[in-house]
Amino acid sequence: MTERRELYRSPSGDAWFLGREPTNGHAFIIHQPNAPSGGRQSHIELGEFLRSGDGPEHQALLRLIGSLVEVPPYA
Repeated sequence: MTERRELYRSPSGDAWFLGREPTNGHAFIIHQPNAPSGGRQSHIELGEFLRSGDGPEHQALLRLIGSLVEVPPYA
């Protein structure tokens, strides 16, 4: 079973998740389109996802990555 964390949900109902395969730790993006668009889920390699655009779903992933860096109080 893939572990996942929601990154972004569009006003139209599309959702993007950061997924991780628990057996090997491989991370990827899961895109779940809304039902009127077909609703067929797809997996996207992280590098491919980040190269593919600069939408709010991409910004959400970059914010999540940035939150992993601790900033010293004097910075």
